[in-house]
Amino acid sequence: MAELKITLKRSIIGRPQNQKDTVKALGLSKVNSSVVQPANEAIKGMVNTVAHLVDVKEV
Repeated sequence: MAELKITLKRSIIGRPQNQKDTVKALGLSKVNSSVVQPANEAIKGMVNTVAHLVDVKEV
């Protein structure tokens, strides 16, 4: 199964609470932190919610 490397590129300061919760649930904490997650529908939906804050690459 494919995996996604998700990197937080913009700060979550001043963002709505649901976006802050989504970023935390993805495992991201600081700007430029990265995680590798499986490319399933749940993760893709979470990434779609915060697409303007993160950079996503397939690995």
